[in-house]
Amino acid sequence: MTLRWMVAGAGALALAMSTLPAGLVSSHAHPHGGGSAGALGGEAVAACDAGAKPARYDFVLQDHDGRDVDFESLRGKVVLLNFWATWCGPCKIEVPWFVEFAEEYADDGLVVLGLSVDDTVDKIREFADDFDVNYPMLVGLGREDFQEAYGPIWGVPMTFFIDREGTVCRTHAGIATKDEFEQDIRDLL
Repeated sequence: MTLRWMVAGAGALALAMSTLPAGLVSSHAHPHGGGSAGALGGEAVAACDAGAKPARYDFVLQDHDGRDVDFESLRGKVVLLNFWATWCGPCKIEVPWFVEFAEEYADDGLVVLGLSVDDTVDKIREFADDFDVNYPMLVGLGREDFQEAYGPIWGVPMTFFIDREGTVCRTHAGIATKDEFEQDIRDLL
């Protein structure tokens, strides 16, 4: 299968998934209408989804400005890792939220990373400028090894939450709501 057809298939899948209600594409659900006990003072919510797996830290990737991002340096932090593409409509909705989260929760130990699955550095840089991105936008073109380590990635957007202990705790395949993302962050911080 050629890369062009794989990209087209991934785009079609992402578009189809983006039309589903967030609860159907999220790997977890919060009780009591999306709130968590940590924030509401009620019943406790499990920090990690069933079947959570260890995160892979044995990668160094470059961001859109040519800086190396060593995943080993992320140990002990909560990481929001978003797989996206410049052509992805739902990604354009999520990115401004991630910009807000990166600013609001940085002092609490949150690191936001975006990994463009198939865009060139120039396209990523232009996108980052257009959306005032304040977090590293990693270059994923040619880095199928990284995508497979966290995936398989069948479509974008796809977002992973890694806790301070290095566990991939939660996953959203397709778009979720801003409130769902923020609740995941709060639960893990």
